[in-house]
Amino acid sequence: MTDKQKATAYWKENLKYLSILLCIWFLVSFGAGILFKETLDTIQLGGFKLGFWFAQQGSIYVFVILIFVYVRIMNKLDKKYNLEK
Repeated sequence: MTDKQKATAYWKENLKYLSILLCIWFLVSFGAGILFKETLDTIQLGGFKLGFWFAQQGSIYVFVILIFVYVRIMNKLDKKYNLEK
């Protein structure tokens, strides 16, 4: 595999992972906080309605988890294409 093919494959896979994580981010922030708020508000979590909790707290937790997941995925991807430092 040439360097150009390796770089193309690397970025294609990187964009695939990035797209998946951005979809999760969108679903949690916009979906759970706005679109599905009424449905989620029927569930209580710690005395608060779940829709409110996701809009205020849950989405932040998910964002932080997504950052760590992205770092882990990228480290594996770097090793796969021998790009680790």
